[in-house]
Amino acid sequence: MGTAGTSTDGIAGERRQLLNVAYRLLGSLAEAEDAVQEAYARWYALPRSRQDEIAAPGAWLSTVTGRICLDVLGSARARRERYVGAWLPEPLPDRAEWGPGHGGDHTDPADQMVLDESVAMAFLVVLESMTPAERVAFVLHDVFRYPFAEIGDVLGRTSAACKQLAASARRRVRDERAPVAAAGQAAAVRRVKDAWETKDIAALVDLLDPAAVMTADGGGLVGTALRPIEGGALIAQYMVAIADKAPGLALLERSVNGMPGLVAERAGAVMTVASFEVVDGRVTRIWVVRNPEKLRPWTQEG
Repeated sequence: MGTAGTSTDGIAGERRQLLNVAYRLLGSLAEAEDAVQEAYARWYALPRSRQDEIAAPGAWLSTVTGRICLDVLGSARARRERYVGAWLPEPLPDRAEWGPGHGGDHTDPADQMVLDESVAMAFLVVLESMTPAERVAFVLHDVFRYPFAEIGDVLGRTSAACKQLAASARRRVRDERAPVAAAGQAAAVRRVKDAWETKDIAALVDLLDPAAVMTADGGGLVGTALRPIEGGALIAQYMVAIADKAPGLALLERSVNGMPGLVAERAGAVMTVASFEVVDGRVTRIWVVRNPEKLRPWTQEG
């Protein structure tokens, strides 16, 4: 974990890995970037003699970043109790799908993200159900293959205790239904898009599981449902009502956190990003992010 030596290039080269770890721990690109910047600030605040004593600066940065994320997770629950409506992880775009003008340059944290199953919205939502210690132990070990001894340094616990935390988190993941592969999800999302555009309630009801749940995140900054909408029929009615109230919206099929999703634009500006979970050909969960602060990676300015 990490490289030896204290050269500026070597230390800076750890940033991509640290951002990927921090985003999966926090579910927020902005908070992940803040955590990584704080870790680097602590490194550069060390006397040079102390830096020279550290055999693996990358491992040191990883440990410090993990501890910072653990602190953020501990305080996040209190902050989210004051959050207006539901809180959802920040969605990630796939820059390859967007033409020139969307996204930032190579320093944009969204460009540093590895889009795999460990950032799928369904997976991140499960991570949100874990305790901070469970989440850290599980993500560091099961996703990034950090040894439990190093995870113990982050959590201040024994290796055995960290193993138990990871096992508990693993059970939570197993209890959730596994989403369909990307190819099957793309077909289902395309059918939802077509039915939504034509305002075909019957078609939407047929595509949605009867027990489907839609959760929306507006952060109190834009209008959206403050509580989850339960039931395929109610969700279909809500989607059509929204389409009636928002003329001029263009629906685009785009990757969201590495899985097929939908993006709603108006006059070229991204207004909404929707993620889906599909089981047996039917949509079981929809996560809708409308909070503009969480859509910054999707804007033209990046």
